[in-house]
Amino acid sequence: MKKHLDPTTLDFIRDLRLNNQREWFEKNRSRYEAARQDFISFLATLLEGAVSFEPALEGQQPKDLLFRIYRDVRFSNDKRPYKDHICAYMAEGGRKTINPGFYLHISPENQSFLAGGVWMPPAPELKAIRQEIDYNLKELEGLLHNPAFKKYFNGLQGEKLKTTPKGYDSDNPAIELLRHKSWNASHFFPDRVVTSDQFYDECLAAMEALKPINDFFLRPMQDLKAEEV
Repeated sequence: MKKHLDPTTLDFIRDLRLNNQREWFEKNRSRYEAARQDFISFLATLLEGAVSFEPALEGQQPKDLLFRIYRDVRFSNDKRPYKDHICAYMAEGGRKTINPGFYLHISPENQSFLAGGVWMPPAPELKAIRQEIDYNLKELEGLLHNPAFKKYFNGLQGEKLKTTPKGYDSDNPAIELLRHKSWNASHFFPDRVVTSDQFYDECLAAMEALKPINDFFLRPMQDLKAEEV
């Protein structure tokens, strides 16, 4: 069972940051493939452990959850061809779903993190989630104050509206949460943890602490799908 990442994986990403060019990458492709396989092996162990509290991950293949290392530079002023991190998304529906899940981001200099929640849902899902928050604020506040959640996460972050969302009053007790366009929670890992067996234990514990938050946001999204059928 692979319970940590090799230091060479972080070394590759660190070097890629300094040499983000196709010629360098091709010369170091074997290092990339080794780093990719290292991450896949760790994900396999992590998924096996996470199934105990997130059955939706049963049978998902680690390689299918990874994001490509190549950047889409078509509409960006930043023309660097490669991402400066390795990452994956674990959720019901797989990597491309809009469903809440677990995002694992590997980056050196203590910038690796695990995040959860829901990121920029489409308009119908956004409306449904806001309604869920409005109707069940006490439930969500209880989840955010759960000691297990607070051990790893400091509330919810995410892009917000500067104004009050349509259909809600500015004095709504949930207004700050309703202004969100994304609801995310993140926990960072120092490099020394990422390269030790502690990484598996900490990732798994953080994911389990996030699970009730993900479920809260998934519920209105599933209700919306059921209405469409």
